[in-house]
Amino acid sequence: MTPLFIGGIGMQEVLLIVLVVLLFFGGKKIPELMKGIGKGVRSFKEGMNSVEKEIEDTEQKK
Repeated sequence: MTPLFIGGIGMQEVLLIVLVVLLFFGGKKIPELMKGIGKGVRSFKEGMNSVEKEIEDTEQKK
């Protein structure tokens, strides 16, 4: 069996992780958890874009 990810995690390990997450959070909490993660990733990307824009602006002023 070939690993799914670089770290050598196979399908059995992924299923085990999904099962553990489902047991910890339950079926109703998972969509809320994913929504929160999505908002966090979006906020992080916006922050990175603003930093890149500031760097470009300072380089153009020189």
